[in-house]
Order: sequence, then structure tokens, then C-alpha cells
Amino acid sequence: MSKHETPAVFGTEDILRSLCNSVTKVLTIATQSNIHYSGMVQRITKTCLKPDIGCFVLFDGGFSGLVVINFSAQAAMELYESYMLHMGMAKNELASSHTADEVSNVMGELMNQIVGDFTGTVARELQTHITQNQPKMLVINKQVMLSVDTNLDQPEARRVTFFTGRNNIFYLELAIDRTEFIKLND
Repeated sequence: MSKHETPAVFGTEDILRSLCNSVTKVLTIATQSNIHYSGMVQRITKTCLKPDIGCFVLFDGGFSGLVVINFSAQAAMELYESYMLHMGMAKNELASSHTADEVSNVMGELMNQIVGDFTGTVARELQTHITQNQPKMLVINKQVMLSVDTNLDQPEARRVTFFTGRNNIFYLELAIDRTEFIKLND
């Protein structure tokens, strides 16, 4: 980089975009349907698990944070059914309700794949390392607030709307400390 070039800076929105791309990539491949997200991002003050199925995972390392994905029953069942049928399961062998343990297990596995893709991308693009805990998936009928149990100096939280192939909606929420990665060398 020459002295007169502006250094490349990667911040919260860039990390969020990378995470959204991981969600889209993993779910599109796993379900063979078109998953996409809104071009608008919402700033929020807190992260919450919301009905019908909430999934969360903590990550730590180069930066710390919390990822939450909230699925409606319809979105969860669509993703579950598409994934299982793509894996070769017979339709009559699938769970019929979003409250079935099998649905939660599959959604947890998909979340694990999403976060795995994201951590790989972070390692490549930001040249830092993050680790995550095992994703937790809960079927809930009331909102539950979640927070990262660390002292964040400048916490930031964002929510992004996702759409399944049949236009069912689910939401991703990200809470991290305000951070910037500044490129020093090529």
C-alpha cells in the first residue's frame, strides 16, 4: 500500500455482511432453495430469542459477540423439510411440527454450519481467529432477552431480515463490540 492510499477499514457492517453471506450460502446449498436477505439493516439495542424457534451462538477471539437467529414456525419447517428431502429422506418420515426435537436438531446443525463458514471467512478476510460454542436451539412461545456476558466497551447490535424460497421470514441478530480491522499490508 502506498503512503497516499486510504487504508481499507472493515467494521461492524462488514462483519455483519460476511455473516449474512454465510447464512445465505449455507442455507441455499443445504435446502436447494433461494435464501436472500434485505438490503436494509436495523440498529437494535438488545438481542432477543423470539418465537417460534430461536437459536444462538457465542463467539470469542479476535472479537467477541453473539449471533441469534429467530425462525417463525413456517420458516423453520420449510428449511427443515427442504434440507431433509434434499438429504434423501422420504416426506412421510419427516416431523410434522416445528416443536419436534428433530426440527430443533436440524436447525442447530444448520446454525453450526453457518457459524463454521463464517469463522472460516473471518480467518481468510480479516486474518484473525474466532471460536464459537455449540449453537443452542430453543422452541419458545415468549421473547427471551440475551446478552454477551463480557464487558463490551461500545456494544453494537444489528438485525437483518431473511427470506426463504417461499418468502417465509426469519431474522438474524448480531451483537458485538464496536470494532474495526484496518489493512496495513497487502
